[in-house]
Amino acid sequence: MSALITSIRRNAIGLGLFAVITGGTIAVTQALTKDRIQEQAARAEASALFEIIPQSMHDNDLLKDVVTLPASQRLPSSGPVKAWVARKNGQPVGMILPTVAPDGYSGNIRLLVGLDLQGTVLGVRVTQHKETPGLGDRVETRKSNWVEGFENRSLSNTPPKQWNVKKNGGVFDQFTGATITPRAIVKAVKTTLIYFRHNREAIRQRLLQSSGPETSNSTERS
Repeated sequence: MSALITSIRRNAIGLGLFAVITGGTIAVTQALTKDRIQEQAARAEASALFEIIPQSMHDNDLLKDVVTLPASQRLPSSGPVKAWVARKNGQPVGMILPTVAPDGYSGNIRLLVGLDLQGTVLGVRVTQHKETPGLGDRVETRKSNWVEGFENRSLSNTPPKQWNVKKNGGVFDQFTGATITPRAIVKAVKTTLIYFRHNREAIRQRLLQSSGPETSNSTERS
């Protein structure tokens, strides 16, 4: 009996040490890779900015020309909205807004939406998602050109009711076997356009007044 108890104790100690070592290894690995992951995310975001508004369209430092715009309950993000501003000869020609599609198949989908000053989409890029490989991941430009379907769209040339996938009466393609992902992104882009329409004048004034990162306390106009 004593031998059995001793064996059980040894096994318990061994399992305890294994758990401690494993947990410590995971913690150290996460600490070492956290900065690297953040750096890679920042690089991906910067690359997406220049895909949406290429260098030929602006002559300012797009990465540093950042303003904050009015907060809105229409957008899933809380607080003031960050925007990168593209300028040509000192005049704003467009901007890029980060937004989130909260109803993706596997959770939040983060994307960037580029707009000109009339509220027309210059481009859309997905920067982060956890959608199903081979299905929902076709929102990535390296997998398909689906997101290019937003270019030159606006609430003027595409009425709000048409901002949906074709399966639901809209004009945007869905993916075979995956409707939730494209539907979520279409909704997020539409919401961004509605936000711009309701804050058009405040946004234009903000872009004209600023040429770098500042903070605005403006509230949304209805």
